[in-house]
Amino acid sequence: MAATFGVTTLAAVSLAVACGDALEVDDEEDVGLVGEAYGKHPEHRHDDDCYGKHPEHRHDDDSVVRALEKKIREGRHTFRYETFGDEAFWGGKLGLHKAIAGEANGGIGPGIGPATALALGLKVDVEALPQSLQKQLRRGRVDLEDPATTLALLKLNAVVGVTGFFDGSGTLESIGIQCALCHSVVDDSFAPGIGRRLDGWPNRDLNVGAIVAAAPDLSPFTDLLGLPDDAVRNVLNGWGPGKFDAFLHLDGKATRPDGGPAAVLIPPLFNLQGVGLMTWNGFSGMSAWVPLVINLEMWGQGVFSDRRLADETQFPIAAANGFSRVRHDPDRVTPKLAALLTYVESLEAPPPPRGFYDKVAAKRGEALFTGKARCSNCHVPPLYSLPGHASVPAQAIGIDSFQADRSPNRGYRPPPLRGMLTRVKGGFFHDGRFATLEDVVDHFDQHFTLELTRRERADLIEFLKSL
Repeated sequence: MAATFGVTTLAAVSLAVACGDALEVDDEEDVGLVGEAYGKHPEHRHDDDCYGKHPEHRHDDDSVVRALEKKIREGRHTFRYETFGDEAFWGGKLGLHKAIAGEANGGIGPGIGPATALALGLKVDVEALPQSLQKQLRRGRVDLEDPATTLALLKLNAVVGVTGFFDGSGTLESIGIQCALCHSVVDDSFAPGIGRRLDGWPNRDLNVGAIVAAAPDLSPFTDLLGLPDDAVRNVLNGWGPGKFDAFLHLDGKATRPDGGPAAVLIPPLFNLQGVGLMTWNGFSGMSAWVPLVINLEMWGQGVFSDRRLADETQFPIAAANGFSRVRHDPDRVTPKLAALLTYVESLEAPPPPRGFYDKVAAKRGEALFTGKARCSNCHVPPLYSLPGHASVPAQAIGIDSFQADRSPNRGYRPPPLRGMLTRVKGGFFHDGRFATLEDVVDHFDQHFTLELTRRERADLIEFLKSL
C-alpha cells in the first residue's frame, strides 16, 4: 500500500512534467502536492492541457505508471548497490578493505568478523543468503568471529550498503559503499541485524566513525583537517552510533562549542515529496544535496558544483580544496541521479504497528498539535514540515545555533515527522540532545510557555507516535 501512493503521486508529477509549458509552477511552490500545485489554482488550469478535453493531448496513464515503476526499480538498484566509483577512496586511499580482511586473508590486523560488523551496526540482507547458508546459521555452524565469513558475505553482496571487490584469486582488493549503508536497516526477521531490507530507515545502530577509524590510512582526512592521526581517530570514534558529520571536511569544526562531538543523527528518507530543504540545517533541496553527499561524503566520482562551498569564511576546507567544483571523467554519478531521486521520493514512512500508540489519546493530541501546542506552525500537515524553502532561526526553538550556522541558511528545517517509530533510537532533534519525546514536549512547553497539563503532554506524545 505504501508503494502505491508513492507511484500514483509521482505519476501525476510525471504527467505534469510531460505537459511542458501547459503547467507553470513557481519554483518555491510545493510541487510534491500535486493537487495543491495544480488542482486548486485557476491560473494552473488549462482547458487544453494534458488532463483536459482533447484526446490527442491525453497520455496513457498505464504507460506512464509502467515507465515510472521502471524508473523506481532502477533507482532502488542504485540506492542499494551503486558505489559511484567510491571504492577508489574507501579501498584505494583509506585501505579499509585491508582492515576488514585481516592478515590471514591478505589484509592487515585481526580483521573484522560478522559479529564485530554487526556490533558496529552493519546489517545483513537475508534474502541474499542461500538457503544452505541460512540453515547453517540457524544451527550455529557458521563462525561469526572469522573475517573469512565476512568476505564470504561480501561475495554474496549480502552486507547492506557495502560492496567488496575481489581479484581473480578471491582476495578482497577494495571496498565501496552505497546510500543504503546509512539509510537502510533490516527487519531482524532472521536474527538481530539480519533480515529483509527496509530502505529509508535511518541506521541508528551504524557507528560510521568507528568504521572509518578502523582504516589503516587516514591521511586523506589528516591532510584535509591538518590534524595528527590520533586526533582524527579520536574525533571519529567520538561520534557514536547513528551519527555522522557531513560538514567536518567542509568547515573543519570537529566539536561543538561545549566540546561535544559535532556529528548529527542520520536522518530518515521518508515522505520527501514536496519537502523543499534537506538536512537538519536546510542546506539545500534534495536535487542539490544528494549530489553533494555522493561526491563529497561518499567520495563518488562524478560532477558537482556549489559555489557556496567557495566561501573561505564559512567553508575554509572546502574552499581551499576546490570542493565547490568537482569534475571526474567519466562522470559516474549524474547519469544515475534521476532514477535515484525518483526512488527516494517514492519512499513512505511505515505506519506504526498495532499497539504502538493510544488511538483515543492521539486524537486528543492531534487537536493540541494544531491548537494549543502550536506545533503545526512549523510542522505543517500533511508534510509536517515547513513547505517550500523555509527554515527557522535557532532562537525561535530555544536551542543553540551551532549546526544552523554551518549552513548558508543559518537556520533549522523542521523535520518531517512521519515515521516516528523509526526514530526511537538515538534521541531527537538533529543531534539527539533529547532522549525521549517527553523531553521534546517538555522543552517546547517551557520555551513557549504553553502550560500544558500532564494529560495534554501525554496526549500530544501519543499523536506524535501515531505519525
